[in-house]
Parts: sequence; structure tokens; C-alpha cells
Amino acid sequence: MFCNNFKESVQEKVNLQGMDSGILHAIILYVYTGEVLMTHENILSLMETASMLQYMKLFEACSAYLQDQLSPENCLSLSRLSEILHCQDLNQKAKAMALKYFPEVATSEDLKELCVLELIDYLGNDELYGEEEQVFEAIMVWVRHDLQARQGYIQDLFKKVRLQYVHPTFFFRFIANDSLIQSSPDCQNILKLANKQMFSLYSVSAPDVKPIWHVPRRYSCREFLLLIGGRKDNQQTTRDVLLYDEKTNQWLSLAKYPTRVYKASAVSLHSNIYLLGGIPIGNGRNQVSNNVYIFSLKLNQWRLIEPMLMARYSHRSVAYKNYIFAIGGIGVNREILNSMERYDSIYNIWEDMANIPTAVLHPAVSAKDQRIYLFGGEDLMQNPVRLIQVYHVSRNMWFRMETRMVKNVCAPAVLIGDRIFIIGGYTRRVIAYDTKDNKFVKCADMKERRMHHGVAAINEKLYLTGGRCLTVDNAIVDSDSLDCYDPQTDTWCSKGKLPHRLFDHGCLTLQCVPYANLLEEGNEKKTFS
Repeated sequence: MFCNNFKESVQEKVNLQGMDSGILHAIILYVYTGEVLMTHENILSLMETASMLQYMKLFEACSAYLQDQLSPENCLSLSRLSEILHCQDLNQKAKAMALKYFPEVATSEDLKELCVLELIDYLGNDELYGEEEQVFEAIMVWVRHDLQARQGYIQDLFKKVRLQYVHPTFFFRFIANDSLIQSSPDCQNILKLANKQMFSLYSVSAPDVKPIWHVPRRYSCREFLLLIGGRKDNQQTTRDVLLYDEKTNQWLSLAKYPTRVYKASAVSLHSNIYLLGGIPIGNGRNQVSNNVYIFSLKLNQWRLIEPMLMARYSHRSVAYKNYIFAIGGIGVNREILNSMERYDSIYNIWEDMANIPTAVLHPAVSAKDQRIYLFGGEDLMQNPVRLIQVYHVSRNMWFRMETRMVKNVCAPAVLIGDRIFIIGGYTRRVIAYDTKDNKFVKCADMKERRMHHGVAAINEKLYLTGGRCLTVDNAIVDSDSLDCYDPQTDTWCSKGKLPHRLFDHGCLTLQCVPYANLLEEGNEKKTFS
């Protein structure tokens, strides 16, 4: 301005339009001293003027100041400001905060002022940190803020809700019954497809819906390993519920199970944990129970729900779609049960299903593509049963397959992809049943013969926990080991130790968004090595 033959270079007095004298004075001092006082009151004017006068170091300093002031309450407004000022660093930090703290941001007034493209950009981002129920609620708040102008965008926004990860109760009670969703033909078509894919036992994926339906979970959703109950040091039945975070290699103690229970069965469904039956310990009666408890990680709380139709223990349970199947076990008269019952998590009811052809104890159980597989187990005389018993869910029918490959007792089964892995059971052997090719594949052996252990899949790997090991001289030793099997490399490795020796416990994978009140890093009061 004051050189290169601009007219201001020869003027005695230059009028700087739209520039505050106090801000200009602060900038002049900055030029000579390298110091400037930044406050909430002057930072925006200071940044705008620094940009106008092309003082980039001052501009960057202002940007750094605003980045330090970022919060869920102001990140959306600062993101917009950064775009006006062409400040990329501030823009990236503000958007990252909006994604990380989406539940808080979704309740701010600034969210209602976003344009539809901005909102779609946030809701479609894989890094959005929140549950799909919160995404839906944010959409409804935004649309209803200016219903007349925004109602036409609802179908484009609704597509950003990853309905396959919404809890069924929320799906039917709030989404399907929402008046705006009901008034949109496009939204109704999406709902019909989701209903078929999520809940129908007869659904078949159509090629034209795969790009929409096969959207992965958001990055914020993680997989955790949960250990529930069992028998710990000195064979004492425990109420402990332990969560393992593979990312931090830490264990977290959660709310204890309400009562000590022997040989209950645990299963996970819709980011909740269910514990079924067993024998409550400590009441002096040792009576077989039909109680069912559900655990919410979000609330860190257990509560009773509808009991099973039949009391049972030493049984198996497996989840498929919105159902939980309780299979076999031992009844109140200490008989081996061939019965199976099914729990509908939407309607909170149990119903009897077709009986198992051959009653067995301690089989390996898994579910895949409308089928529940029971591998092996033992009969009343503790002889191994060389059978695969397969239940067709939609037909409510069983059929049997005899095979010499199956000889497992007290061994868990875990599904990864199309393969069901059967791990141990009084042996070191690991085999995988390929459900597509209907054949067994031999895998790398475990280091020790093991039974009464737990296994769960975390990030496409198997995590083996505790159990009882048979030594070379056939002595039985309780284990506190945590081992990992990688199917890609067919190798085992150690991941350390459990907090204590443990066997006959529930071992599950829980997929959920980490809740800050429980899982935030550095929560030393609740974590332990």
C-alpha cells in the first residue's frame, strides 16, 4: 500500500475503511514488539484485520488462539468463521471437534443454523462419534426448526442414518412412528427395506440395495471384550464383569452381576449383554433359575427382564437377528434338556421352538445365514458326541450330520466371516468349519490343552481367555492367560494376563460407541492391569 507507486505512498493521511483504530494500534505494536493481547472481545477483529493486511504470522497466532478456545458449544460457528477467513487449520480442528463431540453438538443452537449440505457432510462422515439414534434425532430437530423450508430435504438426510445399527425398539417406537418419516414416500421405502433386512427371517439381499445397505459402522464404534461371572481364584463363583479394551490393553471393572450364579449362559445382542439361567449361589437352595438379566453398558446397570419358559443351566445361547436362542442344558430335575426356546427382543417374549434331535451337554454353538450350528458336546455318560446338529431358523427345523471331525467338549465356537472356529475342548486342536463350502479346515493348535475357556472375536481376531489347562502329566491347572489367534496368518500370540484366573465364564464381543463416563482414557479409578 505504501510502496510500489500506490497512491497511498504519497498521501500525508490515509483513511483505512472498516478498520478499528484500537485493533490497528495493537497490530502496529505487534509489528514492533512481536506481542499482542488477544481476548474474546478482540480476537475476531484482530484476525480479520491481520488477514486484510496480510500479516500471516499474526493470523496464524489468532488461529491458534481460537483453536485453544474450541468447545462443543462453539465449534460449528468457528468452523463457519474459518471458511470465511480461509483458515484451514482452524476449520479442520473445528470440524474434528464437531464430529468427536456430536452428541453435545447436536443439542446446540448452531446445529439448527447449518445448511443442508453442511449437515449432510457431518452426518455422512465415518468419523462421527455417536449412535445412529442420535443421528436421527439431530435430523428431526434440524428439519422441524424450519419445517416449511426443510421438509423437502428429509429423504436425503434420512439416508445418512445407518439403520442396520439402530436398536430395534428405537426403530419401531420412534423412527417408524415419526409423522415426517411417514409422510415421505422415499423414507417409507427405506424403512421397508430396513425392516426386511433387519428383522425378516426370510430376507434375501438384493443386488441393487447393497450399496446403501452395506455401509460399515462408523469409526467411533469399537469392539470390546467382556468377561462375565465364572469361577475365579480358588474356584469361587464371581459376580465380576470385566471389559477389555484392545486399543489400550486395559481392563475395566463394570457393575457386578446382581447375584453369584453357576453355569449361566451369556450372549450379546444390540450392544447389550444378556445373562440367562444358571444356579444362583448363596441362597442355600441351589435351585435352577429361569431368570434373565440384561446389562446396558451405557447405564452400567443390570436389570431383570422376561424370564425363560424353562429353568436351565449349563446351556448354550446364541443371538441371531433380533432373537436370542436358549439351547439345551440341564433342567430342574438334573436331566439333560433337548428343548430350545427363543426370545424376541422387540416384544420381550419367549416361545418354544423345535426340540434338538440329540440332547448334548457343552456343545460349541454359532449362528450364520439362518442356521444355528451345534458342534459335538457330550452325552449323559460324558462320551463325546460326533455330530453337527443344524437348526434352520425360518423353518423351525433341525437336521443332523455325523462327522469324525467333531470331538469337542466344553469348547466355544466363534464366527469370523464365513468360518466357524471351534477352539479346544480337552484338546489343543483348533478347527474351522466353512459354512459356504461345508468343510472343515485345520488351524494352528493352541499351546495347551484347554477346556471351560472363553473365546470372542475382536477386529477379525480370536481372543482366548482363561479356562482350565491339562498339563503333560494330566494335572488340571486354572488359567489366567489372554491369547490371540490371527486367522490371516494362522498364528497364536500372547496378549498378557487376565486380572485373575478364570473359567466357566461368559466371554463376549460388545460392539458400541465408547461411553465417556466409563471408557474415557485415563480413568484410573476403574481400570487395572
